[in-house]
Amino acid sequence: MRIFISAGEASGDIHAAQLIAALRQLSPESEFTFLGGDLMAQAAGCDPLIHYRDMAYMGFSEVLRHLPQVLGNLDTARQALLAKRHDALILVDYPSFNLKLAKAAYKAGIPVYYYISPKVWAWKEGRVKKIKKYVRRVLSILPFEVEFFARRHNYAVDYVGNPSVAEVDARLAALPPVADFCRVHNLNPEQPILALLPGSRKGEIRNNLPIMAAVAANYPQYQTIVAGAPGIDPDFYNDYTAGKVIHGLTFDMLAYADAALVTSGTATLEAALIGTPQVVCYRANGSKLSYNLFKRILKVNYVSLPNLIADKQVVPEMLLHHCNPTEINQALYPLLSLTETRDAAACEANNYPTRTAMKEGYAEVRRRLTDKNSAQNAAQIILSDLNSR
Repeated sequence: MRIFISAGEASGDIHAAQLIAALRQLSPESEFTFLGGDLMAQAAGCDPLIHYRDMAYMGFSEVLRHLPQVLGNLDTARQALLAKRHDALILVDYPSFNLKLAKAAYKAGIPVYYYISPKVWAWKEGRVKKIKKYVRRVLSILPFEVEFFARRHNYAVDYVGNPSVAEVDARLAALPPVADFCRVHNLNPEQPILALLPGSRKGEIRNNLPIMAAVAANYPQYQTIVAGAPGIDPDFYNDYTAGKVIHGLTFDMLAYADAALVTSGTATLEAALIGTPQVVCYRANGSKLSYNLFKRILKVNYVSLPNLIADKQVVPEMLLHHCNPTEINQALYPLLSLTETRDAAACEANNYPTRTAMKEGYAEVRRRLTDKNSAQNAAQIILSDLNSR
């Protein structure tokens, strides 16, 4: 069986790699062609057709600047998909690109499956028409999407569980002591950590990191560390922060941090499942006009996954013009277990109800996601559906 998988971002690479492993376990003879990253390559036993670092362009202006490369990637993917007459196309988020690829597959009679649906419940709901036309099955990792698609679009989707729950628990159990992490990265094991996650694309980093760094400067008693994104040169960060940049260990950073500033995205859910207090930041152009337009277009009350899953505000969201040092600092301060005193346990137990309330909200997020093995469930649904054809 020949399977083509398209994942255009780092988070997609993680989840698609687990799906490939599950597919290979159930169908060992399967062959894979894919757009993705190193984790998918390891699972599939071959290199990607296109690496996601050559695909991850964000926003209209960035896509426009790289339009020849974007169109070239799409043409390369279409040709590879059709040349070997693949038995299935599996898409992982990344809708602007993937829905165009879905159209090509649909016209060629290749069944299309969407694992990790686009966030059509937030914006660009019109994409549902294309999903209903081109996609045979949607395999959702967010429980509220089932009701959204059914109620608003009369379209049945399968909730397969959220991959983050099992991933986080397994990785937490395998984490080395914080002292080892600090020794390797020349950090002080006696000093608490404030983690900054400014995003995975240059545009996100350029917009968010200077604001985050300005907030971190208010807390000299903390060590500030920055999550370096795959494919981004370490020197790129030097214009925006003096903090230590650590690549490839975002999970560890979140687990060891007392609190974090996190650009809206899948990392917000990871922080929630780990249990790290956070403030969600999304600067973009920082304009109030954009914020008002954004609120009009947005189909939901929140943008961060913890809030959407719990259906209430669990974490503060500092968006666009609200993403400024003053407002972020006001949201962060009550979450820190260490401010004027070094007695962190006493602070958390007696003086920080905001931090405690957030962790109670995190527990609700966990309960709603359940502990299903999403990759295995998705693989079983896809292979069963293909065999039934």
